[in-house]
Amino acid sequence: MKLRATARALVAEGKGILAVDESTSTCNKRFAAHGIEGSEPMRRAFRDLLLCAPGLNEYISGAILYDETLRQSVEDGRPFVEAMNECGIFPGIKVDTGLVPLAGAPEEQVTQGLDGLRERIRDYFKIGARFTKWRAVFVIGVTSPSAAAIRANVHALARYAALAQEGGLVPIVEPEVLMDGSHVIEASRRAHERVLQALFEELAVFGVARDAMILKCSMVLAGSGAAEQPPVDRVAAETLAVLGRCVPPDVAGIAFLSGGQSDELATRHLDAINRRAPDAPWPLTFSYGRALQQAALGIWGGKSSNVPAARRALLERASENAAASRGRYLEPAVV
Repeated sequence: MKLRATARALVAEGKGILAVDESTSTCNKRFAAHGIEGSEPMRRAFRDLLLCAPGLNEYISGAILYDETLRQSVEDGRPFVEAMNECGIFPGIKVDTGLVPLAGAPEEQVTQGLDGLRERIRDYFKIGARFTKWRAVFVIGVTSPSAAAIRANVHALARYAALAQEGGLVPIVEPEVLMDGSHVIEASRRAHERVLQALFEELAVFGVARDAMILKCSMVLAGSGAAEQPPVDRVAAETLAVLGRCVPPDVAGIAFLSGGQSDELATRHLDAINRRAPDAPWPLTFSYGRALQQAALGIWGGKSSNVPAARRALLERASENAAASRGRYLEPAVV
C-alpha cells in the first residue's frame, strides 16, 4: 500500500519532519520580532531559504506546508512541490483551520476544519501533497483537559485521519498537551494518558490504518511555570512509559513536537528518549517548527546576503536533531 510506504519513508532512520505550516498571521508576527516586512514575497523568500537549503534532505524527510506555500514557487519559478520532490523531501499540508473556544468550556479549545475537508484533500493531492497534519490542543488545569474537550478533539482527529487516508494522504495526527501552566510532570503524564487512550479508541472506530499514520505528540513535561523542572532522563522515562501504555505497536512512527521548549532542550529530550528506547516498536523522531527555524530566521533578517549563513544554521539544527533521533546527539562542550 502506497500510504504505508510513504509513512515509513517519513520516519526513516535519521530523518525528521520540518514544520513550515505557520499561518500568515503567525509568520508575520515572527517576522515583526526581527524587523522583517510581513509580506507575501518575504514569506516566500524565507520558505525558499528553508526548503531549498542544499543538503536538507539528508536530515529531513518531509515538510508540512501552509496553503500559501504549497501554491508558491521557488526563486527559479518551479513550484515548491516540484523542487521538494526533486530533492527527495515529501510535501505535506496542514488542513485544520485553527482553534475556537469549546462550547460550555471557553478556557478549552476545539479544532475546526472538517467542513469541506474531503474536497480540500482532493485538491491538495492534485497539487502534489502526499501527507497532511491536523493539530488539537489540550490544556492542563484543575478540571482540564475535560472529558468534553478530549471527546470533541479526538473525534475530529479521527474523522480527519480517515478522510486523509481515503484521499491518498498520510495523516499526521497531532494531539498536543500544552506545557503552559505550573503543573508538575505527574499531571502531564495523566493528561497524556487520557488523551492518547481516547484518541486510539476513536481512530479504531473510524477504521484508520495505524500503519499508514504518524502520531505527532508532545513530550511528558512539567509546566513551563512549574517551580521545579525535571531532569532530561525523567522526561524521557515518563514519555516512554506513556507511549508504551497507550500507543499500539503498529503505528508507523512517532514524531515529537517541540511545544515551546528551547531549541537545545528539545534536542536533548529527543536524544534521551532514543537512548532509553533502542528497541521501541516505532521510530521516534522529530517534527519541529521553531526549534529548527528560529536560528535561521534571526540570521537571515530579511536580507538575501544572509541566506547562506542562515541555511548553515538550519542544517546544523537539522543534523543535531537527526543525530538525537538515533540517540547519538553530542552536547556542545562547556567552555
